[in-house]
Amino acid sequence: MGRRHILSPSTGTTLNTITPCAACKLLRRRCAQECPFSPYFSPHEPQKFASVHKVFGASNVAKMLMEVPESQRADAANSLVYEANLRLRDPVYGCMGVISSLQHQLHTLQSDLNSIRTQIFNFKFTQHNNSHIPNFISAAATPPAAPPTPPHSQPPPLSLPPPLPSSSSIFSSPIITTTAAAPELINPVSTTQHISYFG
Repeated sequence: MGRRHILSPSTGTTLNTITPCAACKLLRRRCAQECPFSPYFSPHEPQKFASVHKVFGASNVAKMLMEVPESQRADAANSLVYEANLRLRDPVYGCMGVISSLQHQLHTLQSDLNSIRTQIFNFKFTQHNNSHIPNFISAAATPPAAPPTPPHSQPPPLSLPPPLPSSSSIFSSPIITTTAAAPELINPVSTTQHISYFG
């Protein structure tokens, strides 16, 4: 059964006489065509508006919906319903408890992701080092090339020390030469002459 609208003679507004919305049904009033709740609170889901009305109040919900652009009012109504249900379930924290729990889960998952990335990096680094170890071992096992030998050259002759003097010349007595022409140098005073010291 569809909605049927009639014009109210007293107010001049269009009224819904067949299927009032969940808000008007709960508030027990006639649902006008300009009802702010009608597009967002279906009469088949009355518990949604009941939760919103219990937490925020019908007048506050109407004000919040009117402040939002018409293209975003459906999302705003769904957000109000979600927050009202969480507030009834957890009167202290409400939706903030769920947000805090989700943030904690996000932080934990981010820590796990960073740990897994670190393990992957260490694994790749270990594989890279192990792939270079055999090349290093083979290079170390190869003996280095010997330096080129210089051309053969004749060594210089060894110089012999001077000959030592013979033993006969070492122990021979020195030769003393006397001069016969100057006997006075040896004995200037004659033994045959007597020199008087007192004149």
